[in-house]
Amino acid sequence: MNQTISMRAANLFGRPTPLQVSVVLPIVAVLIASTLFAGFVAFHGKNPLEVFSLIYQGGFGSGFAWQDTLARAAPLILVGLAVALPAQAGIVIIGGEGALVLGGLAGAVISLPFSGAAPLPMQIVMLCAGAVVGGVWFGIAGVLRQYRGLNETISSLLLSYIALAIFHHLTEGPLRDPASLDKPSTHPIDAAYMLPVIPGVNVHVGLIISAALALLTYFVLRYTILGFSLRVVGGSAKVAKMVGLSVNRWVIGTTAIAGGFAGLAGAIEVTAVQGTANSSLIVGYGNSGILVAFLSRHHPLAIIPVACLIGGLQASGSLLQRRLDLPDATILVFQGLIFACVLVGDAFAQTFNESKRS
Repeated sequence: MNQTISMRAANLFGRPTPLQVSVVLPIVAVLIASTLFAGFVAFHGKNPLEVFSLIYQGGFGSGFAWQDTLARAAPLILVGLAVALPAQAGIVIIGGEGALVLGGLAGAVISLPFSGAAPLPMQIVMLCAGAVVGGVWFGIAGVLRQYRGLNETISSLLLSYIALAIFHHLTEGPLRDPASLDKPSTHPIDAAYMLPVIPGVNVHVGLIISAALALLTYFVLRYTILGFSLRVVGGSAKVAKMVGLSVNRWVIGTTAIAGGFAGLAGAIEVTAVQGTANSSLIVGYGNSGILVAFLSRHHPLAIIPVACLIGGLQASGSLLQRRLDLPDATILVFQGLIFACVLVGDAFAQTFNESKRS
């Protein structure tokens, strides 16, 4: 009896559980980053309270602000999933920017020979093309990891730079629309192929697609044999082989699906926002998606609100520039501080979990 009471008291007042740590640490990381950011803007002669007030107004303070935030959240959800899904298999992929731009390029050019076709089939074809190209690009990192022993984090990052170079070469060369003078881009897609908006919200349906895929990913990881098998592969490749799982297939397949998410994000941006593939695709969604995944602790459902948070921060950049004459990069500083604090928190959590086992 006394032992049971002691155990319950330990749970209540003793060390926090790993679940509690995973929930509290991101919140603490954001609060610490906010404090550091307040000091940063104060050092540059700005009122931190005014800055945070404008960030709120620019990202969440009006219906128009929410529309901008949600439109930015759609690709962030998908690129966050592109990082979070491989993490379940113990893989760290950070090259989402490359898969995103190539996916957007594929989505833009595949419809050009079919101008005048039925909109819905072409929209599906464009989105699928982006997903396939992104999947192939990420799959290369998986193949290099499994068959050549290359670190997937480094290879995915280098592949991202290569993808950006390919994108610039094609949009400024063979695939360039001669009419795009100041801003090289591909030929614009047929206006009928643009994705529609959600009635009453005025945000493109890419948001619904992204959220639905996050929910589907959570369901698969949490309630299916596929998700359990993936966690086995991520926990121990040796154990996975002992129970008959092909580690190579699981790793490469997972990276390909993750790349499909990132490529789909690019295709959605083209078919819902840009209307063509140009440098506007390269706005850092791939890098911000890394922050979204880490801040959400790689949880597919948590990715949705975190993507909205980061999307709101990015949406507020223009308001800070207009009202306080701060550059757009100010928000990047804030994001960088959050990312650094999250990484420190992860290191703390790892140390805590190791001490818990000992």
